[in-house]
Amino acid sequence: MVTHWQKRKAVGDAHEQRVAAALAAQGWTVERCGQGTYQPAIQQALAQTTSALRWFPDLIAARAGEVVTIDAKDCMPSSTSGRYAVSDEAIHAGLQFIAANRPTPLYYVFGDLRVLTPVEVLHYTGHAERRHDGAYRLVSTRQAHPFDTVFGCARPLRAAS
Repeated sequence: MVTHWQKRKAVGDAHEQRVAAALAAQGWTVERCGQGTYQPAIQQALAQTTSALRWFPDLIAARAGEVVTIDAKDCMPSSTSGRYAVSDEAIHAGLQFIAANRPTPLYYVFGDLRVLTPVEVLHYTGHAERRHDGAYRLVSTRQAHPFDTVFGCARPLRAAS
């Protein structure tokens, strides 16, 4: 029997592969990292926890001596509202990752291959009502950067500090 988590994981894996291929096409060397590299039993156990390891970036990429990390987020843009949904937990884990791994940036790459940083999501949604029930922050897709603008140039855009 295929669980809901396994279905979401399969969609996420396919998106990670798509993002990795798009990065490679821009000259980046890409490797998987984080939860997706663990054996299924560990992945499923992590999915049941609140550990920041759940939100560790999915990919690490290097080009010309520069390193970036990617959290591939598929199925996030809303076709009816024109917004991406990013969980508060993912944003907070992303901010902790950035603080602990400076100057390596972390980028969210959404299903439409548009890009935001955790800092940008927080900035664009700072006015939103805070909820403490596993809430998601909704940020307009118009705020996101085109993939090629971030990863196609000689140096990727830097996350705001």
